[in-house]
Amino acid sequence: MKNTTRFLLQGVAAAVVMTSFAARADVQKEPRFPVNNPQPVEGQYVHVPPTMEDLEKSDMHPELKRVIRRGHDLFMNTQQLRGKNVFNSMNCSSCHMGEGRLPFAGPVWPAAVVLPNYRPKNDQVNNLEERIAGCFSYSMNGKPPAWGSDDMVALTTYHQWLAKGVPIYQPGKTLYGRGYPNLPDPAQQPDYARGQQVYEENCVICHQADGAGVVKNDKVVFPAVWGDTSYNWGAGITRHFTLASFIKHNMPLGRPNSLSDQQAWDVAYYINNHERPQEPRYTGNVKETREKYLETFHVHTSYGLEHDGKLLGDHDNVGEKDFLKPDALIRRTYTAD
Repeated sequence: MKNTTRFLLQGVAAAVVMTSFAARADVQKEPRFPVNNPQPVEGQYVHVPPTMEDLEKSDMHPELKRVIRRGHDLFMNTQQLRGKNVFNSMNCSSCHMGEGRLPFAGPVWPAAVVLPNYRPKNDQVNNLEERIAGCFSYSMNGKPPAWGSDDMVALTTYHQWLAKGVPIYQPGKTLYGRGYPNLPDPAQQPDYARGQQVYEENCVICHQADGAGVVKNDKVVFPAVWGDTSYNWGAGITRHFTLASFIKHNMPLGRPNSLSDQQAWDVAYYINNHERPQEPRYTGNVKETREKYLETFHVHTSYGLEHDGKLLGDHDNVGEKDFLKPDALIRRTYTAD
């Protein structure tokens, strides 16, 4: 197992595209593996997703290659759907880094092999399209491409291609690098003031003091982390443990794992105690909405809690869009009716 693990790790290190982290030309030429990430253990399944270069070298049908390229293009530059499906400054690659291939940065290939599956967030069985629809509805504060549309098929095809060779229904908990690994509980309660200090020292350069990110020539360079152009109150990353883990393993850009666990918890708490667009499942009463989805989601967020004398999420602001909940977020019954 040790020799196999070493070989697989070398494969991951070589295969994962790290241009997001590259600050120097020599780094770009020789991609590096993020420092201090957990090592695979006995029983874990390590997958090295194919690259776009692998796609061009493959003998797959030219039309299939074209669709995968389109999915990759949408994944990396989802802003091209701004005002149609995306209503904030996020791309898929904002949360799923390294082209959706990077371990411990929300790699997307696991979704292609663990779905369809039950999801507590919407209390029903979700397929891959529905999971992607959730990202558009919450993380991008938008509405998903139509079921079976060209864009949706391209995105699902890209996801599935990244999972090439992985057994379907490979147990999710065995997948090395899946999601963002949970951090240990913080030694101290997450603190807003300490988090603000961490943010000012490490995050302001990319995300700005007002959390609005950086936009140049009408193109998003770095996404907003709060405010009208950020993810809404229903996004998974509003959960403090999710954002803390993402930050710990991937931020600051180019310096993953450089913050302490406590710093990651504190800055996540700071960011997620700022206002953002309304939760799409909003009932019209923030406390009622929090309670309705408390156990399945909001127990880990600050939504509906008081901060600095204000009740977070107590508003009707939906950001850049003109609707609350997209029609695509339907309740499935799986009955003949």
